[in-house]
Amino acid sequence: MVICSGGQAALSSTLRALTEPGDTLLVESPTYLGALAAAHAAGLRVVPVPADRHGVLPDQLAAAFTRTGARLFYCQPLYANPTGATLSAARRPAVLAALREAGAFLIEDDYARDLTIDGDPPPPLAASDPDGHVIYLRSLTKSAAPGLRVAALGARGPAGARLRAARLLDDFFVAGPLQQATIEFVTSPAWHRHRRNLRTELRSRRDALLTALDRHLPHVVPPTVPAGGLHLWTPLPTGTDDVAVATAAATAGVVVFPGRPWHAAEPSGPHLRLTYAAAPPSAMDEAVRRLASALPPTRP
Repeated sequence: MVICSGGQAALSSTLRALTEPGDTLLVESPTYLGALAAAHAAGLRVVPVPADRHGVLPDQLAAAFTRTGARLFYCQPLYANPTGATLSAARRPAVLAALREAGAFLIEDDYARDLTIDGDPPPPLAASDPDGHVIYLRSLTKSAAPGLRVAALGARGPAGARLRAARLLDDFFVAGPLQQATIEFVTSPAWHRHRRNLRTELRSRRDALLTALDRHLPHVVPPTVPAGGLHLWTPLPTGTDDVAVATAAATAGVVVFPGRPWHAAEPSGPHLRLTYAAAPPSAMDEAVRRLASALPPTRP
């Protein structure tokens, strides 16, 4: 395990350590915007792999490895950002098999493990990987505080050695006082209380947003409700300009994110990413009412 200065720094170091400019990185489609930015900064060619509400499609992943010769796949198997999808139990063995067949690595970005709302999350993919194909990334930034820039990378064998060397080159080490404060927090009873409270609060905010969407914008209610995470991935009517909608919403005092930048290639359709974590339940109805005013009228 290598301690890093937040998840984004860990991801950037991993891409630089395991690739060369011009190499191919496979990603889910859509995928985390920060991963796309880090990949482009590293000079990588990014190739999307289709995914649905059950996660990446294993047969498409295997075909992409064969077609591109890629040796690295970035994935958020749990409450993916932006879609909220979780890789299903039925697909997990096939994804790991595709990695073994290609002799490739998977960067498992487990950013949302402490953001579960309903039920219990499945174990990380790394827990089912005896051969060291999975590089495990875990961060406390989303679940604890944005300023707690502490994350960890877990990797075995030569990949682990390269990651340790890369982190040493990047910043030597994460500040000792910050690490000590983190250890005291996550080993205290307050950490368990915080996670319980976090689950309750996220559920109330998610459900309040869903209720408001059903009242004011029933045609954009997401078809699948995520069991955790921070976002809803809402479809817009065909032909809608999601970037224009986000701009109009900001003018009306509501911050939403257009779906287009979350795709490595052309999106399959317009979407918005709605974040429910940053506003109290009491604000959701007014927020969605303002969002409705920013959307073009629906056709009869």
